[in-house]
Amino acid sequence: MTAQPQELTPQAAPDKNLRAIRGALVTPQDREGFDEGLRLALAEVRASLDLTKLNDFVHTWWLIACDSAKDPAGRRQMHERVADAQALATRGEALPRGDKSWRELLSERGVAL
Repeated sequence: MTAQPQELTPQAAPDKNLRAIRGALVTPQDREGFDEGLRLALAEVRASLDLTKLNDFVHTWWLIACDSAKDPAGRRQMHERVADAQALATRGEALPRGDKSWRELLSERGVAL
């Protein structure tokens, strides 16, 4: 028996609260980003007494948590690719370019420019 990819259902999506969102994050990079972002968002709320930044933060990280729940392996691979690209940039090497432009890739996915 093999595992089949699952579509994200409302039952699979984490609740839209800080504890559930952080719990759904599958990579250390995401958890570190969440913690740092929350620290900054709360500092701004304290200074401005405006919850807009916190609401935006929760919504953005809920979307990331949904992505983690839907495709944890893909999320890990994304961070591996980012680390590889950063290592190349640190060494001053050019990033490998595929044979298609961004416009071609987006067009294939139905994104109108």
